[in-house]
Amino acid sequence: MNLRKSLARLPSGGVTQRVFGEPIESPDGGLVIPVVRVTGVRGGAPSPVGVFVIHGGKAQWEPAVDANRLALLGAVIGLASAVISTLAVLRRPPWPDLSVEGLAQLAKRPKG
Repeated sequence: MNLRKSLARLPSGGVTQRVFGEPIESPDGGLVIPVVRVTGVRGGAPSPVGVFVIHGGKAQWEPAVDANRLALLGAVIGLASAVISTLAVLRRPPWPDLSVEGLAQLAKRPKG
């Protein structure tokens, strides 16, 4: 099956409904097909997912990585772990001390 005929059969709607972009030929003879994801019922802003690169009869998927999102995720996880560890160090546990001195004081208390 011819690749161009296959691409021509893909549904083409408005910009907000399109999932596969127009194929782009590179100078070295490869073919690049961008892929986007559209969110929302009426088609929100499309976000890039990646590209299909077809070169020499082989297709390869190259995902689009948002470095800003990864950096933000790393910062949030680091901040959350710092807050949790600080709270764990600063806050005393609600149970009594289980040291030898603490056990001795518990034994001296009157019962009842």
